[in-house]
Amino acid sequence: MEVTDKHISYRIYLVAVLVFLMAIGITVKLTNIQWVEGDYYRKLAKERSVKNFVIPANKGNIYSSDGSLLATSIPNYKIRFDAMAPKIEDFNKNLQPLCDSLSQLLGKPSQFYKTEFLRARATRNRYYLVARNLSYTEYIKIKSFPLFNKGAYRGGIITEQQTVREHPIGLVAERTIGYERIRPNGTPDGKGIEWAFRDYLNGKDGKRLMQKMAKGQWKPIRDENEVEPQDGYDVVSTIDVYIQDIAHHALLKQLEFYEAEHGCVVVMETKTGEVKAISNLGRDKEGNYVETVNYAVAESHEPGSTFKLIDLIALFEDKVADTSDVFDSNGGVITYYNRKVRDSKKGGYGKISLGRGFELSSNTVLVQAVYNNYKNNPQQFIDHIKRMKIHEPIGIQIKGEGKPKIPQPGDKNWYGTTLPWMAYGYGVSMTPLQTLTLYNAVANDGEMVKPLFVKEVKEWNKTIKRFDKEVINPKIASQETINKVKAVLENVVKKGTGSKLYSKDFSMAGKTGTAQMGYSDKANLYYASSFVGYFPADKPKYSCIVVVHKPSKSKGYYGADVSGPVFKRIAQKVFTDVPSTNEVKSLEKNIPIQDKNYDTYFANSSKNLKTIPNVKGMSGMDALALLENLNVKVKIIGIGKVKKQSIQPGEPILKNSTIILELT
Repeated sequence: MEVTDKHISYRIYLVAVLVFLMAIGITVKLTNIQWVEGDYYRKLAKERSVKNFVIPANKGNIYSSDGSLLATSIPNYKIRFDAMAPKIEDFNKNLQPLCDSLSQLLGKPSQFYKTEFLRARATRNRYYLVARNLSYTEYIKIKSFPLFNKGAYRGGIITEQQTVREHPIGLVAERTIGYERIRPNGTPDGKGIEWAFRDYLNGKDGKRLMQKMAKGQWKPIRDENEVEPQDGYDVVSTIDVYIQDIAHHALLKQLEFYEAEHGCVVVMETKTGEVKAISNLGRDKEGNYVETVNYAVAESHEPGSTFKLIDLIALFEDKVADTSDVFDSNGGVITYYNRKVRDSKKGGYGKISLGRGFELSSNTVLVQAVYNNYKNNPQQFIDHIKRMKIHEPIGIQIKGEGKPKIPQPGDKNWYGTTLPWMAYGYGVSMTPLQTLTLYNAVANDGEMVKPLFVKEVKEWNKTIKRFDKEVINPKIASQETINKVKAVLENVVKKGTGSKLYSKDFSMAGKTGTAQMGYSDKANLYYASSFVGYFPADKPKYSCIVVVHKPSKSKGYYGADVSGPVFKRIAQKVFTDVPSTNEVKSLEKNIPIQDKNYDTYFANSSKNLKTIPNVKGMSGMDALALLENLNVKVKIIGIGKVKKQSIQPGEPILKNSTIILELT
């Protein structure tokens, strides 16, 4: 019996020792956690339960040259409810008035909200969703409702804000206005003005301290932000919404008729280089034309006959040929190194002058003129291209400019046929915008200016940075040469390949181009049709280029037929519809840039309004936002400023009413 007791005692002692050792271990571990690793675990706990969330700053707006919105940041709000935050007496007292107010604003029955709030209180829901996709004015109203007006701690209201970027005029110049985004791998990316001017537009982000709740949800700790976001600056573009609308629809109509793959158009102010319109349309998978690629800026390709302007400038500058010099078109075919250069007209043009050869776009005449005079010294011809600064990128304000390709004598790809092929626009490569810049220089009496997309950065009505005219080359050629090429460019429209475009009502000058693409594979051969020039011919105000790729061969592919009518339509509409330069300047002085705080602008505009406001004279998208904030459905016809509204000012705002706005 005594032996058994001893065994039991030993076991008790052993268990006691083990328990004592475990207690020591636990004590050591707790001491270590509390004092040695305490800071680390406290920091980890705080990071996992309390965190600063970034509040993105509102981007600045992008405006057209006349003050219309092209891109803007619109706040979007979500309201949630912490059902356990209010005291029970506050909850019971304010529940019915709160539900009645929400019902009036959001349209659901008051009983629906009462049932939901009581259920949220019963289930201790601290993150119940009340409403989403609210405008600023709706958000302000909800904050003033009973119970919610007590704030986050006493009233339980939780506000989440998201900023949405909108392009009010939709497709028009969408690709040039551009975007900024984050790629799936986390790196930033973007295009157009949005991307190029992001340092001005983005502003500075704010911070808000939030606490983690159940189910991975986060709740703001305070009503106020730790760091308030600072809005970005506004960017004023050179785009004119009237000319842009004309150019966009003229191009779209032609692309649809010729079933083309894609095309672009650019309209530029001659003296300043300001891009007044730019449209880039290509087919999507459904066959619709949309803006996805900035062809005018990025697509470098063989220009074809529009390159022949360089031939004339070089020949006239070196005084080795003149417009009256006669060349034999040789039956429309001429051979160099066993390769043939052909005219589009079978049988050629017989013996004609150099000037007439340019007007009729004779390949054989222009090639002979260049080859005969520069075959022994091709570098002399290339040097003219370099002096005109068209062998290198222009260096425009937005990213993605395509590189021009100009072969150089001595390069491994310089052949005997290189020079004659260059003379009619093959073996070289330029973007439409680069080609337009050259023609604009001729229209501008030889001064080559850089295309301008943005003219200033503003904070409210204060100019932060101004972008003035930038001269690339003060004189690309002598005035004598400029006068000669101007005359033949005008004759192209009067009696040359562009004669179908001639109008006695207004003058134009320019050059047609029809370049074969994919000619290395005859099965895939197609055409790029172009027209580039300026108007009016005598006192050029605007230059313009139109390029259409892969038009239906069965319907036509010559530049005069496909691209020329787009040019004419733009010139005609600009002459008849667009205010003169002086009128435009006068308008610009009187049109203030809208309040950069977009939500404040519309909150103030629509405050307490119970009748339809007068929106005549406002830009269409501003009127749209104002009316939609009043819960009025809006239908817009046209682009620009409001000319007519279907519901007259002062009429009562009826539920589900629709107003039609006609814009010009």
